[in-house]
Amino acid sequence: MKRFKKVAAWTLGVILVLVIGIFLFGYSLRPDYDGEKDLKGLGKEVSVYFDTYGIPHLYADTETDAMQALGYVHAQDRLWQMELLRRVGNGGLSEIFGKDLLKTDRFFLALGIDDASEKTAATLDPDSKAFALMKAYIKGVNAFMEEGPTPVEFYLTGLEKRPFEVKDVYNILGYMSFSFAMAHKTDPLLTRIKDTLGPAYLTDLQMGSDPNTKWIQNYPSRQNDTVSDQLVSGVFESLKKLSIPLFEGSNSWVVGPQKAKNGKVIFANDPHIGFSQPSVWYEAHLNTPTYEKYGYYLAGVPFPLLAHDRSMAYGLTMFENDDVDFFFEENHPRDSTKYRYKSLWNRYEYVTKEIKVKDAKPHSFTYKKTVRGPIMNGITDQVRGERPVAMWWIYTQEQNTVLDALYGMSHAKTIDAFEAALPKIHAPGLNVMYGDAAGNVAWWACGKLYNIPDSVNTKLIQEREYGFFEKKDFLPFSQNPKAKNPPWRYVYSANNQPDSIAGMLYPGYYLPENRAKRIEALLATRDDWDREGIQEMLVDVTSAVDPSVLTDMAKDIDVEQLDERQLKILDRLTAWDGNYQLNSSEATLYTRWIYFFVKNIFEDELGEPLFKELLATHLLKRLIAPMADTQESIWWDDVSTSGKKESKQDIVQRSFQETLAALNTTLGPEMDDWKWEKVHTLEHGHPIGQIEALRSFFNVGPFPVGGSREVINNLAFGYDGDGMYNVSSGPSTRRVIDFSDVENSHSILPTGQSGNPLSKHYKDQAEMYVQGKFRKMLLNKQEIQNSSESMLLLVPDNE
Repeated sequence: MKRFKKVAAWTLGVILVLVIGIFLFGYSLRPDYDGEKDLKGLGKEVSVYFDTYGIPHLYADTETDAMQALGYVHAQDRLWQMELLRRVGNGGLSEIFGKDLLKTDRFFLALGIDDASEKTAATLDPDSKAFALMKAYIKGVNAFMEEGPTPVEFYLTGLEKRPFEVKDVYNILGYMSFSFAMAHKTDPLLTRIKDTLGPAYLTDLQMGSDPNTKWIQNYPSRQNDTVSDQLVSGVFESLKKLSIPLFEGSNSWVVGPQKAKNGKVIFANDPHIGFSQPSVWYEAHLNTPTYEKYGYYLAGVPFPLLAHDRSMAYGLTMFENDDVDFFFEENHPRDSTKYRYKSLWNRYEYVTKEIKVKDAKPHSFTYKKTVRGPIMNGITDQVRGERPVAMWWIYTQEQNTVLDALYGMSHAKTIDAFEAALPKIHAPGLNVMYGDAAGNVAWWACGKLYNIPDSVNTKLIQEREYGFFEKKDFLPFSQNPKAKNPPWRYVYSANNQPDSIAGMLYPGYYLPENRAKRIEALLATRDDWDREGIQEMLVDVTSAVDPSVLTDMAKDIDVEQLDERQLKILDRLTAWDGNYQLNSSEATLYTRWIYFFVKNIFEDELGEPLFKELLATHLLKRLIAPMADTQESIWWDDVSTSGKKESKQDIVQRSFQETLAALNTTLGPEMDDWKWEKVHTLEHGHPIGQIEALRSFFNVGPFPVGGSREVINNLAFGYDGDGMYNVSSGPSTRRVIDFSDVENSHSILPTGQSGNPLSKHYKDQAEMYVQGKFRKMLLNKQEIQNSSESMLLLVPDNE
């Protein structure tokens, strides 16, 4: 018995030691928000005050010191995120996650992001201020790498840390640019439809610009002045599984002084980005005697993409312009190493790359390039057929000065100086929104645009260079869509079609008018806007379009085929106002009906693989309202049935019956039980959170959420037929800057400021976010010092 007690005591002691060891190890990995740290290369001390939500407010004597300090504190909260994002463009994901990511790495290496980044880094002006500040930021990141605790993800994956370099910054920007580009999802799909079904099937697919939709108005006006089934679907799926943020859309509006209660500009912005943990933006407030900015930073990028100070505010939405072209190449009939170019036979360029793979030998592969870009065949398994397809992408083809633009925007003192920085954005296409304390409001569509011949449809793969060469006739930036201080007294963007430029409506992958229509309707109703009203508008969940879609569909229901219960359900649904609140059963019913509606329209002709590809495009979102409104379409007939030609009425009726049957099965027979909160949920995923045992530690949520696709509070999801709508993207922040009281401006992040799961700021905003709440963005130093929970002093290391 004594021996048993001794063994038990010894075992308990070992367990206790292990628990204490694990606790101490975990404690050592937390971010340091207070104390004193030596930082090599720092000129003078930098005081970093962390507010209630872990946002750093950096006070330095020079901007160079502030940037180095920013790099340090950014890395201590987001080093793993920095590591992940810099690896996408250079094909480095397989080194962490193994051979399952080889296809993704091959794709990104063939895109040429890493090669373009290396070329750009080698040609930067080392004497420029932007370069000096970028180097200071990188120095701070690397200082934390050397001296700070290693994030837990590095231990779990066995990954060794390596210093950041200039090329990594550009690789992160390159990945961001790629995730904007909808052409990768759309052009091959439309070409496949044309080639297999015939041109008639393209007629109703909203490929062009709709003259009846909401356009973003210019001011002053200048009117009249066999390919892949799923080209990149596997790539996007891989990135979603890793919870790497994909850039989707955005809202922004800026209300002029004439429409504001206090006579000052009010700025609002909520970029829509794929949800991930940590969330995409890192907030930081920098203050020196010559520079102050409260900014939102991408991991590994030294200048803010969104920012404000006491004088001005700016933000972004996605332009959605078409900046990718695909070309069919023609192989030499007897020499496969050559292709035709301008009536001559050129030799393909062969490029060989090597990819490091976790727990396996390095993988080597070779791909071909033409003057237009990489040949997509062989890069992914989904590309089939003998005809080579080359991809021209403006991001890798043109000189990259995006970082210079971000520097210029963040350092401008006037609206003219701000505008002067914008032509340096070549890609991705961005709507830049602006407001200032002087009363100016403005919107510019940024990106290098080019003349497109009338004979060219940019949504299809081009037959070599006929009528559309890879050498573009670029337009001057002055021709880009824009509006400065328009007479309607506000500007906005919801990724919808901009007005005409250079005598044409510029092609793109614009989102439907739903959000734009709601934004315009709300802004027109008031001339007394204040911060609270704008905040309510940012979390608005009512669709301006869905009730009319519902009305169009209900007209085609044969009520004689419905029983009494079904009639009551239809009556209740047709009274719906388009509101996607948590307790709405109508929202659940409508969303399910739309899925069956589009499925019954398109899947019989496309087949399951192509139909899934269609579901992932902006094109589908633009198709719903027009298809509900049209009676005649080649798509109405169900080609899988024989002896009958279906009409729209047949499709609508069948879809409604299938919807009711599906909801009865999944949620029960009572419509009151079909609450939106049961099916529309948000979980912020972390790559390591895919492991079920670690899910609750790394992931945040799930939460039931209101909102939906293409309402202002745009909490989007993919359709897969199961009736559950797991939110994949939405507002990556919500910001309101009121220049009548700029120190009381407000914002929110989806989860928290820190990407370290051991930090108390890992998810301290998550509940507030889903509830539509906001928190203050502090600018006043006295208030910052009084409310700060901790202060970190970074001092020069003189050794």
